[in-house]
Amino acid sequence: MEPLDFDRLAAALRALPPSCGPVRLVAVDGHAGSGKSTFAGRLAAALGGAPVLHLDDLATHEELFAWTGRLRSQVLDRLTQGHVAHFHPYDWNLRRFGPPRPLPPDPVVVIEGVGAGRRALRPHLARLLWMEREAEESWARGRRRDGPAQAAFWDGWTVAETRHFTADPSRPYADTLIRECPEGYEWLPGPAETPRANRIITDSDRLPPPY
Repeated sequence: MEPLDFDRLAAALRALPPSCGPVRLVAVDGHAGSGKSTFAGRLAAALGGAPVLHLDDLATHEELFAWTGRLRSQVLDRLTQGHVAHFHPYDWNLRRFGPPRPLPPDPVVVIEGVGAGRRALRPHLARLLWMEREAEESWARGRRRDGPAQAAFWDGWTVAETRHFTADPSRPYADTLIRECPEGYEWLPGPAETPRANRIITDSDRLPPPY
């Protein structure tokens, strides 16, 4: 393992071939509560403010994982053509979709959320990053974050997430595993890294310490 240098990672992602029209679509997947949003935010900042699509904006109470159609029609089809995408974020309090929000076809676009590396999305990805934290630990962190008021939601979520990853796992296809540690983040080569061309991290190009 090596400490993760965000600037080096950002440079490596920019150097990848486009995967979705002119866009290099980078997915950050992992269990709920594993730290995806925080990591995606830091990565986006290192990329100079890259757009981030949160899959929570496409899911609903009734369709926790049945958002592929919305993602395709509102985002992927537009980005593939090099156009600005407009998606309707779901309001989890009002239980309805809100006004459209733009997602520009920047050189790198980050998509984060549980299922970001799903089968239907992988052909459009330049890279798949997986937050390396066990399910039970991740869920416990999420429950602490959201508090007792969301306990019933989490009870249903963990069942739905388990079913999703059983039918459509992401981790076996990850190029890089990201592990949070007290000093920041560490990386491990993912299960899919070795056979892939244009690897983010190679044995001859180790990431330097971030400090």
